[in-house]
Amino acid sequence: QVQLVESGGGLVQAGGSLRLSCLASGRTSSRYSKGWFRQAPGKEREFVAALSWSGGSTYYADSVKGRFTISRDNARNTVYLQMDSLKPEDTGVYYCAEGPPGSYDYWGQGTQVTVSS
Repeated sequence: QVQLVESGGGLVQAGGSLRLSCLASGRTSSRYSKGWFRQAPGKEREFVAALSWSGGSTYYADSVKGRFTISRDNARNTVYLQMDSLKPEDTGVYYCAEGPPGSYDYWGQGTQVTVSS
C-alpha cells in the first residue's frame, strides 16, 4: 500500500502563490507517475498536472499552464505543485495521486486551497 499526504494549502489573495507538497510513504516507487488533481465545490474532480516517472515529461491542464509547475524529489519521496498567479477559479481541494504509468491507483486525502478576489 501507498500513503499520500498533501500539505501546503491555505488562503491566499488573487495573484499570490502557494506550494503544495505530497509526501509518499509505504510501497511507493520512483517509477510511478505523479499527478495533481483538484475539485471545486459542486464540480467534478479535474486534472491539474502530471509528471512522468522519469521526470522527463510534464503535463498541465490548459487552465494552469504557465502558472503552475510540478516537480518531484525522489530522495524525499515528495512531489510539489508550485502555484503562482493564483486566481479565484483555482479554489478547490487539491489531491495528489500516483501509480504505474497510465493509472492513478493511490490518492491523498486532499488539501484545501482558497483564493480570494
